[in-house]
Amino acid sequence: MTARQRGSAAPAGGGTPAPDAGFAQYLAAPEGPMTLPSQAGPDVPLRTVTAEGRRGPVAIRIYGEPSQTAGPAVVWLHGGGFVSGGLDMPESDYLGRVLAASGTPVLSVDYRLARDGVHFPVPHEDALAAWFWVRRNAAELGLVPELLCLGGAGAGGNLAVGAALYLTDAGKPLPAKLLLAYPFLHDELPPPAGGLDEDVMATLPRHLRVTLEDAVRQAENYVGGPVSMASSYAMPGYADPSGLPPTAIVACEYDDARGSSELFAANLEQAGVPVSFFLARGTVHGHLNHAAGSPEAQPVLDFLAHELKSAKAQ
Repeated sequence: MTARQRGSAAPAGGGTPAPDAGFAQYLAAPEGPMTLPSQAGPDVPLRTVTAEGRRGPVAIRIYGEPSQTAGPAVVWLHGGGFVSGGLDMPESDYLGRVLAASGTPVLSVDYRLARDGVHFPVPHEDALAAWFWVRRNAAELGLVPELLCLGGAGAGGNLAVGAALYLTDAGKPLPAKLLLAYPFLHDELPPPAGGLDEDVMATLPRHLRVTLEDAVRQAENYVGGPVSMASSYAMPGYADPSGLPPTAIVACEYDDARGSSELFAANLEQAGVPVSFFLARGTVHGHLNHAAGSPEAQPVLDFLAHELKSAKAQ
């Protein structure tokens, strides 16, 4: 059965738009970005390890220490449209610190980006190399292999689902759960259910919008050619999701790509995969990176933390 939740936008601080304006207006207002809270995140233990992949070494930054109760951990893949981002971006670093501080170790993957001639399957293979390394070394890391989860944001969500599909097809052990924040799963963006508030969308800066042309260009750059030639591991929203592990999905209220998350959740449910779906009120695509420490981001982090702690061995 699908669990559906809707987040609420928390009041913003003084000098920002009214509390019900939401994150979209918060960023659009001239004073908004200057009043964003710190995105440094909690101070947690950090260390970096290296997984050997088919394309060379893949760095993995580990946040936190194993829980004394031997709970879940998550292998996390950052977003950035396959062409940007890294371990230090708030969507990766701040999230890793917050989840680790709540008791869930995070293993953040520094996969190769699709630029300078790099295309699929390189980032996909890096994600798998990191997953296999963590699974193989879980005991040494103080982690429970059966409770390892896999997740990511934006393009990282694509990589997480693509890796999970491969594991399913190959008969390999699956993650205990998939955690996806506004994942990029379709190059042809399905229309969001109920549409978008165009008055709000019109206030957003261009870099917070995802047009149909943006989605196609992003997919073609990742694939290295026409999307029609893409493997299902490259554009996993079009694949049969049967056999995937329980999945938690965060979608954003003011996101041109929201329909992609909604369609994937519906397909998972139809395939009999347990789904938890969280619609984050007042947020935009990439908000975990643009304003990770904002009040609007906290319900999303709380949702992900709860979903991780409730993960069960498959």
